[in-house]
Amino acid sequence: MRIPVHGKSKDQVKTELEAFAGRDASWRDGKTLGYIYDAGPEVEEIAKWAYMRYLTENALAPTVFPSLLQIENELVAIAAAHLGDVPGVVGNFTSGGTESCMLAVKTARDFARATKPQIKEPEAILPVTAHAAFHKGCHYTGVKKVMVPVDPKTFKADPAAIEKAITQNTILIVSSAVSYAHGVLDPIEAIAPIAEKHNLLFHVDGCIGGFLLPYFKRLGAKLGEFDFRVPGVTSMSMDFHKYAYCPKGASVILHRSKELRRFQMFVTSDWTGYTIINPTIQSAKSGGPMAAAWAVLNFLGDDGYLRLADRIWKATQAIVAGIRETHGLRLVGEPDSNQVAFTSDGFSCFHLIDEMAARGWGVQPQFGYHGSEANVHISIGQKTFEQAHEFLSALRASVEACRAKGFSQTAVRVKAEVKKIGAGFRPEMLSDLMRAVGLEDGQLPRKSAEFNQILDALPPQMTAYVLTEFMNDRYIHRSKH
Repeated sequence: MRIPVHGKSKDQVKTELEAFAGRDASWRDGKTLGYIYDAGPEVEEIAKWAYMRYLTENALAPTVFPSLLQIENELVAIAAAHLGDVPGVVGNFTSGGTESCMLAVKTARDFARATKPQIKEPEAILPVTAHAAFHKGCHYTGVKKVMVPVDPKTFKADPAAIEKAITQNTILIVSSAVSYAHGVLDPIEAIAPIAEKHNLLFHVDGCIGGFLLPYFKRLGAKLGEFDFRVPGVTSMSMDFHKYAYCPKGASVILHRSKELRRFQMFVTSDWTGYTIINPTIQSAKSGGPMAAAWAVLNFLGDDGYLRLADRIWKATQAIVAGIRETHGLRLVGEPDSNQVAFTSDGFSCFHLIDEMAARGWGVQPQFGYHGSEANVHISIGQKTFEQAHEFLSALRASVEACRAKGFSQTAVRVKAEVKKIGAGFRPEMLSDLMRAVGLEDGQLPRKSAEFNQILDALPPQMTAYVLTEFMNDRYIHRSKH
């Protein structure tokens, strides 16, 4: 593929781009229970208008575009008020939860460099349920991740396990409000005193749950405190592009004080060009997501968000009750939010992915790592309120269709082979494994159940090899001569 010799017409460009989307999920029907957070056409309309109005403005230069500085400050103020309304809290707008979480790790590392210079090999304590974005943050910043077990029944972070893992190199503790995988709220009020006792930074990841939880509490959910009202919480992340229904990417990272936020920033004039002042990871960035977030938050208002939260709360209660009543299904954890995980007895839950897809529903597979069984994950959205009965009917039909499918014998054999190899696994063995999981010539199997069962049988590091190879083949350069 090369730049065309002659430019194409607007209509031709639009037609070709529309054709690309032909295989994408039809998410507007509300049946894609992950990745998409939709509040309807009116919200989408105002979001797109604001996004396009500020598409070309550059948030790198607030002196050139002071409107974007004002918008960012107002968004941060809204987030801070939503998460405890504690004086002194500051923050910044980011491109998404991953950037927010990575900045929490970066801040902790640089804060430790300044205040605890004796630490040469910094460590961050992550419950195994902490989002993978923190793994990425540790990887990028050179911070060692120390993973600790969670309660095996509730999947909530274990304060005792966290305190036991603290060493002289610890710089950060992470917890979730809520965890993505199981939708449970960690015991923030019990973990925060541990962080204070050991003089450690404590980040609460509210990317998926931080916006909804305050509304759920107002609707009657029995939830503990989790935000800046808890002494010891030093930073939080919260996404606007999830249940505030703003376009991607729209997130915030908040710090308890301006003094702490200073360590989040990157500033340099040590080159021949202009001075770099980046409060977040990005430098040049479109004002579109920021303006769209401001527009949606002001368009819906608190009463609108409470109404939408009520729909999700009721839909979640209906779906959870339906899963409990379906013979052969079990919840994995008791969800505190609209993130729900469940598994099956008598057959691989991964068959449900294929069967639900055949019935028009998109649900997510989650592997059985770190004490959590293999399970199916759903993120319950607005349209689920009207479609709960339809979803449960499709789920029950899928369960019946799966009962005779059992478990993959190939996965059993792969697991046995991996056990023999043990620590002797080498990357050059990857091609054999790729064939075993059905990835011949880089192509996925037509159905995912066999593939997911085999990957689930592998240790996480080996699965990473397989998926890295697969994705590396997806992004390839092809030239036509």
